[in-house]
Amino acid sequence: MSSTVVECPACGAPVEWSVKSPNRPFCSGRCKLIDLGAWASEEHAIPGNELEDDLFSDDIPSRSH
Repeated sequence: MSSTVVECPACGAPVEWSVKSPNRPFCSGRCKLIDLGAWASEEHAIPGNELEDDLFSDDIPSRSH
């Protein structure tokens, strides 16, 4: 039986999808932290519902960057 191999989302290295790879789908803890940092700095985002954003946009104070 062959194991499933996926690409690390951060660097593209092959990662075996098994208990031997505790950081899966990442190849290492470093790549895992790089991805977490990207989410924290809002480089990654899950798109929201534009209608809901418009309905509730007055309830949320604007953010200055």
